[in-house]
Amino acid sequence: MIPSSVLPINGLGFVFDVFLLLILLVIGIVIIIIIAKVLLFVLPAAIVAVVVWFLTGFSLFWAGVAFLAVAFLSILKRK
Repeated sequence: MIPSSVLPINGLGFVFDVFLLLILLVIGIVIIIIIAKVLLFVLPAAIVAVVVWFLTGFSLFWAGVAFLAVAFLSILKRK
């Protein structure tokens, strides 16, 4: 049983719900776009780091150096 204090007295409850839904949709889309951009930035550097990791006999140091180098070059390329 729903308490009567939760039910809207007038039609503003539905309008308020739709308004909140639209705000949450915009926030969700912005978060998805940000995550996609971060993944597109990190993915090439991660691929190079994995390749270097295998080629160097599982050296995390050189994989990290390769990751940072590619990430730095990606930043320079964007500006």
